[in-house]
Amino acid sequence: MKKNMGNTDRVLRTIIALIAGLLYFSGTVTGTIGIIMLVFAGIFLLTSLVSFCPLYAPFGINTCKTNPES
Repeated sequence: MKKNMGNTDRVLRTIIALIAGLLYFSGTVTGTIGIIMLVFAGIFLLTSLVSFCPLYAPFGINTCKTNPES
């Protein structure tokens, strides 16, 4: 897998995932919406850790900084 996520994208996804987890585990968001948010939070954390978003690939999106030498 080639990385397609930059640092800003990774940090934002991690923050969103943490907020979603906090809202779920504090009981602010419950039920089906809470579970959906928790699943998305897990996906956001996983993609942030591996620096690859599978949805970016088909659309050719790449938020990594490009190296002008290569």
